[in-house]
Amino acid sequence: MLSRLNEMIWADWLWFPEGHTWADLEDGDGKVYPKPFDLWATIPIALCFLVVRQVFERIVATPLASLLGVHDSKRVYAPANPILEAYFLSSSKEPSQSSVVGLSKQTDLSVRQVERWFRQRRNQDRPSKLKKFREASWRFTFYLLAFFAGLAVLIDKPWFHDVKKMWKDFPKMSLLPSQYWYYMIELGFYISLIFSVATDVKRKDFKEQIVHHIATIVLISFSWLVNYIRGGTLIMLVHDAADYLMESAKMFNYAGWRRTCNFMFTMFAAMFFITRLIILPFWIIHATMIYPLSLYPTFFGYYFFNGLMLVLQALHIFWACLILRVAIKFLPGNNIVEDERSDREEPESEDEGEAQEPNAKAQNGHVQNGHTPLNNNKTH
Repeated sequence: MLSRLNEMIWADWLWFPEGHTWADLEDGDGKVYPKPFDLWATIPIALCFLVVRQVFERIVATPLASLLGVHDSKRVYAPANPILEAYFLSSSKEPSQSSVVGLSKQTDLSVRQVERWFRQRRNQDRPSKLKKFREASWRFTFYLLAFFAGLAVLIDKPWFHDVKKMWKDFPKMSLLPSQYWYYMIELGFYISLIFSVATDVKRKDFKEQIVHHIATIVLISFSWLVNYIRGGTLIMLVHDAADYLMESAKMFNYAGWRRTCNFMFTMFAAMFFITRLIILPFWIIHATMIYPLSLYPTFFGYYFFNGLMLVLQALHIFWACLILRVAIKFLPGNNIVEDERSDREEPESEDEGEAQEPNAKAQNGHVQNGHTPLNNNKTH
């Protein structure tokens, strides 16, 4: 039964165009091809990334944060209150006004005291600025190194300059050592992100990020199995091209260097739109979805691969809308770039929040009001 099911799942006609089979990927004549069992190497690589990340954050990111002036403001913890804590955990972290009034009567506290308690309690659950800086530093370092390493791997390849050549000799395209390590390291990193999702900073687009990570892992793994290596390396390079710019903008944001942050965000936005909304759909997806129709009859693997590509492209359009909302902050009268996905600590009282507004000036130095421009929205 299992043998029959395995044969059905890995049937040649599902994953290859007519005239090609899994036998085409058997090593021979000095040529090496990707193998399914190669993917097991990504698990220890992912675990190594988790260990290296902890060391990096302690030895590199933390001193760097201190050098750039990233400091956590002292938090005021909400006083113990079983009634309010139970409501906070089971009902809502942001109660309606009517609920606040009801809780006020139950606890013999004033409405203002109840509102302050919930603000303090929400702040307790928010990640510290230092934690967010360390996470951004780690991702910045990886994406920067991955992008330039990928560029070095691809710069002299014919399909880098003419994407249609990714199909030349398919599927009998020999695997290069540089391609092997590029794939294993990228896939290992994305798997490590799944492993660390429980402890990483959660943003408003948390669900979309999870979908993106899973789709990316499946896409990279599938392209490895069926030897879409050339297309896969181009896709990974395009994705890494903008990510390190965004992470650097976050780092400067947490450090309070607003003008530098805004400049890096502008660079990120430009690179994102060029790579994800122009190069990816009109060059790479065109080469994986439209051009193959002139070479082979369609097959399940074609639809599966391009279906994942469209999922990623839909997420890119979603994030492009968020980026445009942030870009509006550059309009006359606005001088702060804010991350639509982030949350920030709330002032302990309304008076404190009002007092901080006059200090919110753009500057290239440490933030004076305790809040940072890319960290401005509540997470529900």
